[in-house]
Amino acid sequence: MTLLALLAQVVGVVLALHVVSLAVVGVGEPRAALGAARRTARRVAPAGAVLAGVLLVNGVVRDAGVELSWLVGVNVTARIHALEGGLVADLQSFAGPPLTAYFGFVYVFGYVFLLTFPLVLYALRGAPRPLYATLVAYGLNYGVGLVCYVLFVAYGPRNFMPELVDSLLYTSWPGVQRLTSAVNVNTNVFPSLHASLSVTAAVLAYRFRAVAPRWTPIAASLALSVAVATMYLGIHWLTDVLGGLVLAGACVHVALGLSADVGDDRGECPERAECGERGERSERTA
Repeated sequence: MTLLALLAQVVGVVLALHVVSLAVVGVGEPRAALGAARRTARRVAPAGAVLAGVLLVNGVVRDAGVELSWLVGVNVTARIHALEGGLVADLQSFAGPPLTAYFGFVYVFGYVFLLTFPLVLYALRGAPRPLYATLVAYGLNYGVGLVCYVLFVAYGPRNFMPELVDSLLYTSWPGVQRLTSAVNVNTNVFPSLHASLSVTAAVLAYRFRAVAPRWTPIAASLALSVAVATMYLGIHWLTDVLGGLVLAGACVHVALGLSADVGDDRGECPERAECGERGERSERTA
């Protein structure tokens, strides 16, 4: 399967997940939701532009960053292995086709869905502060993550001890390696951005749960699944995941502070603009 075909498959599956989830979570009357989305998009445009800039820089300097990391970074792979031993290999002892299929789906499709759905949901719900905080938190995750990948050289378990840890994602779905190699390299594993961004989305879903209560348990279960998937598939160490949790907590804290003055469309107090009243009404009428 070509890279373009893989991208089309990811887009198609994620769009289907969006449609189903919008039906489950509910956004109220479609015309009103689209109007709210346009207004909210204008309110958060600066944060969106910053995130786009960070992603652009990340893509441009990714390869150069690898070369730089070998010059100035510290190779921490052996230290992580000494700390964890065969923990990931032990986790893979539970491997089986159903689990591999589930975690492979979660790692590729569920992860993209988890990151993109809040952007759509908060826009359609007319919730500028949650959307602003999410965009800022994502940008911080990617920015700090890029710096960490320069400072720390680390290979994942499947690369460091292939005799003990299988590349379950690529053995069960060989073609997907073209997709993952296009957006990442083998030495960029600490911290796990899969874990940090997933936990960021889940924590913000809980923080702004009044906007869409039904989204919170979905986000939490997906974030947990993504974190486990990164280890089960042999891509990350537990240390990477824990580093991602710390990064997520810091990014959410900063993002909430920076979004404190972003109220709702009616200009009310930002604390009430968790969109609780409007979100609860929409939830009841959805």
